[in-house]
Amino acid sequence: MKKIIAFFVAVILIGNLAGCGVNSGKTNTGNNSTDNKTVNNNSKSENSSNNTQNSSGNKENTEPKANLGTIEEYYPLKKNVHYIYEGAGNEFASYDLYNDYISGQKVQQRMNNGGTTKVNVMELSGGKLTKVYTRGEAYYRENLLNQKSEKIEVLLMEPLIKGTTWKLNDGGKRTITDTAAEVTTPTGNYKALEVTTESSKDKTIDYYAKNVGLVKSVFVFGETQITSTLTKIEENVPLVQNINFFYPNINDKKIYYKRMPISFYTNEITRKVIAEAYKKPVNNQLGAVFSKNTEINSLYLNRDGKVYIDLNQAFMKEMNAGAGYEAMILQSVVNTIGQYYQVDKVYLTIDNKPNESGHILMGKGEYFKVQTQNSIEIK
Repeated sequence: MKKIIAFFVAVILIGNLAGCGVNSGKTNTGNNSTDNKTVNNNSKSENSSNNTQNSSGNKENTEPKANLGTIEEYYPLKKNVHYIYEGAGNEFASYDLYNDYISGQKVQQRMNNGGTTKVNVMELSGGKLTKVYTRGEAYYRENLLNQKSEKIEVLLMEPLIKGTTWKLNDGGKRTITDTAAEVTTPTGNYKALEVTTESSKDKTIDYYAKNVGLVKSVFVFGETQITSTLTKIEENVPLVQNINFFYPNINDKKIYYKRMPISFYTNEITRKVIAEAYKKPVNNQLGAVFSKNTEINSLYLNRDGKVYIDLNQAFMKEMNAGAGYEAMILQSVVNTIGQYYQVDKVYLTIDNKPNESGHILMGKGEYFKVQTQNSIEIK
């Protein structure tokens, strides 16, 4: 229930929020389509006459509206930065943000609010900042930059001037309501771009500061107000995940595991980092699982709910184990990968072929089951 509540808060409050920073430069897929409709309240005819239409239908003279620049300036991308937001009004309003992958004008952001972890893929293109893909309960790290869903969402749109408005798929609308809003946070005082999202039931106000990014969000629902405020920026740091690595003990025929902090820097390949970590010895009692030349060729969560891991031939050739010990080694790999992805079925192949060692033969499509119930933790 706690995870459900946390995910709900993430969706209504931070699901449309993006990261910040300074510009540095095989799963479900969907069509790149959208029902978003653009309404620019500052059309050429209105600008030429310096008139805008107010809610009562009367016209009022206004000064020409200055364009503040580009979205890239208010939504810069930076590698290896950890953003920490402090919340108020809900236990899940606090969260931290890390950029898993950056390629060109696309970024994959990982948001953890203490109850759930959510991944968003954002794209800067055509004068828009668009959320093109979202995956909830994404506790594992996997490159999803090429994924797109049918329901995409425009978070920012140029021109960055007061009054720029666009409609959302859910019937709400999003408007730039201020270009110099005063915002005070623990990281500094800003004159921020204020973007207001309104629906029939609630309202969200996001504040973006130049060369920083999102600095504050306010969600209003009736008398309820939930805020998330940027409190700290840590630069040149990795994402750290605690992973349980499982190892066989040939002496007592039991499997042990050790919880180890693994560092992932932006754009590092998860399978390679895990493979190198698995090669490091734990103690003299436990056998090695990955040999020096073992590599993970591919690793991903498939649509069928299974994790697919493909190892190279060195894994089998350099194992040098009898039937019983080989089974323990394979079970250790399955437990490690399956638990990391939080699934109970792992499809393990060798150079894209079913495992067919002299001791254990697996048919095409046959998978291993995660079995951790009798494993012993190494303190």
